[in-house]
Amino acid sequence: MLVVGAGLAGLSTAMFLGLHGVKTVVVERHAGMSMHPKARGQFPHTMEALRLAGVDRKMVDASPPDPSFKIIVARSAAGPVLHEVMVDAQGPDLSAVSSAGWANCSQERAEPILAGRARELGAEIRFSTELVRLEQDDDGVTAVLRDLATGEESTFRTPYLVAADGHRSPIRTALGITQHGRGVLGAGVSAIFEADLGDLLPRNALVYLQNPDLPGGSGVLVSTDEPGRYAVATADGDHDWVETARIAAGNPDLDVRIVHTGDRSDTKHLVADRFSEGRVHLVGDAARVMPPTGAFGGNSAIMDGFHLAWKLAMVVRGEAGPGLLDSHDAERRPFSDFIADQQYREFIHRMRPDLADDTLAPPVDPVSKLFFGYRNLSDAVLLEPGDRRELLENPEEPTGRPGSRAPHVPLETGSTIELFGRGFVVLTGSQRWIDEASALGLTAHLVGEDVTKVYGITPEGAVLVRPDFVIAWRTQGHGDLAQALDRILSRV
Repeated sequence: MLVVGAGLAGLSTAMFLGLHGVKTVVVERHAGMSMHPKARGQFPHTMEALRLAGVDRKMVDASPPDPSFKIIVARSAAGPVLHEVMVDAQGPDLSAVSSAGWANCSQERAEPILAGRARELGAEIRFSTELVRLEQDDDGVTAVLRDLATGEESTFRTPYLVAADGHRSPIRTALGITQHGRGVLGAGVSAIFEADLGDLLPRNALVYLQNPDLPGGSGVLVSTDEPGRYAVATADGDHDWVETARIAAGNPDLDVRIVHTGDRSDTKHLVADRFSEGRVHLVGDAARVMPPTGAFGGNSAIMDGFHLAWKLAMVVRGEAGPGLLDSHDAERRPFSDFIADQQYREFIHRMRPDLADDTLAPPVDPVSKLFFGYRNLSDAVLLEPGDRRELLENPEEPTGRPGSRAPHVPLETGSTIELFGRGFVVLTGSQRWIDEASALGLTAHLVGEDVTKVYGITPEGAVLVRPDFVIAWRTQGHGDLAQALDRILSRV
């Protein structure tokens, strides 16, 4: 399998494909990984997936030693503080809906962890290599690759191609896939500097700056993994970076050493109009770009790979029909619209209150819906009669409906979530379904009424859970498990 792009999305896709037995080649046009901290933090739903891949503890170990995090909106690090988003906290308590915790690993440390695990699972990662062009036919994709060090071109044949080539995504453009959304919200530029900020900025801190003395009147100041090293970003333009750092810190006499400058980026709110085109599937920033106010960008990139990899693996192995891959767009695009709107709302609140209007998406309550309440509504899920296709449900009051995330129920050995991930799994209180699942080569678990009740079935019923923890089908005691599986996997 060919994956284009070695950021969070591409490396995660390669890692999860490897977990399902599919080896990949990942190509990346840059010579190596970024030194910029970029996205930071792994939410519990992401940690569940990373736990399955065996890298959750590595993410925790690569996080700063103090797990708490500080996020404020202020004129500068010295104040005044305009709004406290999070102070001395690690995030909302989601232990009622997940057995996984949080990590606070930066992208510059997360990417090598993902790359290392992907390699262990058979991936080859080629840096300084770009995709020149691609052609699709009925049997696969032919990609022409160029080694940027030598200029040599080669041809690569792959059954499917995963486009993880970033927010500008030449692949998306070449395929003629347009985007929708609020567009470009601003052009930014950043620098990394070293200084002694003392107690002004803790080791784990992010300050959204609303300050008329900064270019564009706003910016961001964030700590990095290196003590005494910080990143500052503002609107694009000519900069005296020493002065910019002093304004951001709130100390006009601060001794500043500039380490790196010139990283440019646009703040955008754009979602691709389709996530798949033939045998090419978009993930990460190639699929959606949104303001970096909420940390869902990096988490969604990882989870794109998690949700797509098992589908690609089953199709490649001949265990599912190619129609299963239609669910990638049907499931991940509505999610992307939803989460991009939520991050835009936070962008207005934290950085651009002057743009507030009545088109903002309403806040989500409870906050656990953001992480665990999204429903996957596609043909890879067999919805029940009368289902009104709500996009969200309250995970703190789980229904067990098909399309929803399988509820977390504590077990003696951990959580029901830890029973899933490698293949389709049946949970039931009846030996009949254990036998039927076994006959189909499925893993099945006999569970008690404490589990069946939460999953909304009687002890005689059964629930079928996909490898990505999504409930695909359930029955109260009647139905055909084999037929249901065939429909979910597009084998009929």
